[in-house]
Amino acid sequence: MTSAAFDVLGIGNAIVDVISHADDAFLAKHSLNKGSMTLIDEARAETLYAAMGPGIEMSGGSCGNTMAGVASFGGKGAYIGKVRNDQLGAVFAHDMRATGVAFDTPLASSGPATARCLIVVTPDAQRTMNTYLGACTGLGPADIEPEIVGGAQVTYVEGYLWDAPEAKKAVLKAFDAAHAAGRLVSITLSDSFCVDRYRDEFRALIRGKVDILFGNESEIKSLYQVDSFESALEATRREAKVAALTRSEKGSVVVMGGETHAVAAMPVAKVIDTTGAGDLYAAGFLHGFTHGKPLPECARLGGIAAAEVISHVGARPEKPLRELV
Repeated sequence: MTSAAFDVLGIGNAIVDVISHADDAFLAKHSLNKGSMTLIDEARAETLYAAMGPGIEMSGGSCGNTMAGVASFGGKGAYIGKVRNDQLGAVFAHDMRATGVAFDTPLASSGPATARCLIVVTPDAQRTMNTYLGACTGLGPADIEPEIVGGAQVTYVEGYLWDAPEAKKAVLKAFDAAHAAGRLVSITLSDSFCVDRYRDEFRALIRGKVDILFGNESEIKSLYQVDSFESALEATRREAKVAALTRSEKGSVVVMGGETHAVAAMPVAKVIDTTGAGDLYAAGFLHGFTHGKPLPECARLGGIAAAEVISHVGARPEKPLRELV
């Protein structure tokens, strides 16, 4: 296998986040499912945006956050995602490149506006996400260049892409191109509601194509339809090659065959906003993995990144993660 131009290539929904704080009464008033990600249309997005209080706008998207984290560790990353040639699209492209991640996907000149995710953070630091996919739905197989995929040690994608049929085709093309080049592929389950929608497809992917699986406790229990984490862990062991499963304050557990590595969570003075915790955990784990670190060390790096991002508002690091290691 030839040397890699990139440590990680991320493929995801290119989204600009709008983050605002509110109480549980706001969620109830607007029929928001606490702690979940819900897809909404443009009209609903405008209504919610008008109702939200003062907020922070920053480039996001689950996989985009992960790639920003990889770069913050000093890793070499590239990203594929679709935005429109509008104001938010320009912001997303600038922000991604400013982190040091290569982003060369052509901007759409027509069609829906750049995607945005309206995130409501409640006092308990839970985030409730409402996503208008917009231009994201334009991502398709034509945006996947096998040469770029073949130049990355790991191609990492978010499960949310299964909500757009053409994006799913793009992912499958990328997975095939990666394996043809002798590279690895990885997926994060994204959300327990996403798992509910695509459970059978995800399990088939894990058995047949995926090399590294990411998920949190609720997602993995949903995937295998069991009530305990221990049961989900054993089911994962039977189907996944490598799986890194996060458990919030309980840390994470990594399984590979007969190996099990439980790694404690990193201490956090105060949890401010859990947005991006799983995204940044994946960043740390993949950075360690692509640099030949042992699995427990990969999990430790993931925990460091997750602890940093939940200590402030926003889903991308405020401090260079390489300095925290």
